[in-house]
Amino acid sequence: MTNMGKGKKFGSFQVDTEPILAMNQPYVCQPGDFTLATDEEKASIEQSREVNSFWHEAWGRLRANKVAMVALVIIIFYILAAFLGPVLIPYGYSEQIRGSENLKMMQYSLLEQKNIDAGQSIFPHIFGTDSLGRDLLVRILYGARVSLTIGVVASLIVLVIGSIFGSIAGYRGGRVDSIMMRIVDIIYSVPEILVVLLLQVVLSEPLKEWFSNSSSGFAKNMSTLGTGLISIFITFGILYWVSMARIIRGQVLMLKQQEYVTAAKAIGANSPHIIKKHLLPNCVGQLIVTTCLQIPSAIFLESFLSFLGLGVSAPLASLGSLASDGLKGIYSYTYRLIIPAVVLSVMILALNLFGDGLRDALDPRLKK
Repeated sequence: MTNMGKGKKFGSFQVDTEPILAMNQPYVCQPGDFTLATDEEKASIEQSREVNSFWHEAWGRLRANKVAMVALVIIIFYILAAFLGPVLIPYGYSEQIRGSENLKMMQYSLLEQKNIDAGQSIFPHIFGTDSLGRDLLVRILYGARVSLTIGVVASLIVLVIGSIFGSIAGYRGGRVDSIMMRIVDIIYSVPEILVVLLLQVVLSEPLKEWFSNSSSGFAKNMSTLGTGLISIFITFGILYWVSMARIIRGQVLMLKQQEYVTAAKAIGANSPHIIKKHLLPNCVGQLIVTTCLQIPSAIFLESFLSFLGLGVSAPLASLGSLASDGLKGIYSYTYRLIIPAVVLSVMILALNLFGDGLRDALDPRLKK
């Protein structure tokens, strides 16, 4: 066999080693190896995409959810109506208009009709009046305010207790986590209505004695809430934080394995600092969603208990207690029951739909 260039002979075969040796040599770039890109090529390569934050992208996903945005509009309307509506209506929450008892929707009393005929301007009773001559529209707006306030306050109680308990259980792990989760299992088995009843029985006399003997402003405000509402808040503090605690515990169990937590431990950060500065801030999405979904649950429980006479007591009124009052005259004045029931149902539905949309928006797995 004839030689083909430089190479080595292995038996009867001649191997050309120049390409192999050339592969091991560094390549020297030549002036003609690169050419400038044209404008069309630059336009196809360059992508002017704005870098958005997590919250900006979450807001974009939320805006794309039409059902959640409609629910948000309804919630904003409820808040504005509940807190600004009574200011714009000339009737007071507990004002009893003589001669205007049991008026139907958009009906005036005889005295009001005479004043209208005389040229006076009288604000209509859009939802009528109750048996004491109180305007139902104002009372429903005040009832919506009370229900919303109770829902938000109860959810904040659940947020504080559940996040602290769940983060400690998840971060400590081991036997501490096992004991704390068994406590959660026990609390799950306790019926909340029974707890509310027992608290009302146990706290009734001590609270009445405190209200009558104390002259502080705090005691006066608490007496306005009544034993039933105080019992509901205590029940939320005792029972309703367990779902929040389990969710946060699961997140902390996953997050504590991350590198930034290991780095914080390496520089000597203590457990409270790590939980406060590193773990809970990364659970803020779950905290927001769970808190938002807790609000309609709290409103429903309060309205249910108030409907049974175990929740909000006079002089306060919630949508549940107004529906209970309307039940007494259901045959003659059906709208007194239907109106607060519809207002309550739409409120709870809007809060649940918005909570679902918020959960989808804050879920990083849905990022496109």
